[in-house]
Amino acid sequence: MRKLITVVSAIALLATTLAATPPPAGVFSAVSADPITFNIDPMHSSIGFRVRHLGLSRVNGTFRSFQGSFTYDPDDPTNSNVSVTVDLGSIDTGVERRDNHLRSADFFDVETYPTMMFESTEVRVVDAEHLEIVGDLTIHGITKSVTFEAEFLGMAPRRGGQTSAFEATARVNRHDFDLTWNMLQEGLQIVGDDIDITIQIEANTPRQR
Repeated sequence: MRKLITVVSAIALLATTLAATPPPAGVFSAVSADPITFNIDPMHSSIGFRVRHLGLSRVNGTFRSFQGSFTYDPDDPTNSNVSVTVDLGSIDTGVERRDNHLRSADFFDVETYPTMMFESTEVRVVDAEHLEIVGDLTIHGITKSVTFEAEFLGMAPRRGGQTSAFEATARVNRHDFDLTWNMLQEGLQIVGDDIDITIQIEANTPRQR
């Protein structure tokens, strides 16, 4: 009888502990709540890309200036949305001459088209930590639908509000946006056609006063 009481007590203690334990970070919450808007923190975020050079190595670059926000709906993540604007003049590949060429009319033509924009149109839940974010990507005055594969990294209280983070990747063909400049060097194409975009975002809700 004493053993039975001990077992029952242990089960009750375990059940109480599990009920009091919050879900792990990165898992979408099933608790009903209002949609939450986050503003991107540029100090802890990055928007980068890479492209093949001569069909061999890959050149990496980043954009130093961007802004945006996203709204996350805990009740239904498919109702979430993302909006990002990138200053194309802030492109940085580590080589000033190449960066100036990318800013020129041969590529982005930043004097005419100074920004790149992404506005989500659909969010699909893949599993507890992964999403597909479909949206309109506008570059060089041309808008195309692009799908980002995203990983939700978690959400936590911070400084009177909340901080959230995710990573996302997509591949686009630059010819879709009329970025067609190229030349051959000993039979090799200098600039590849496919561009891999990588986004790492940390964002915060407005601080509570």
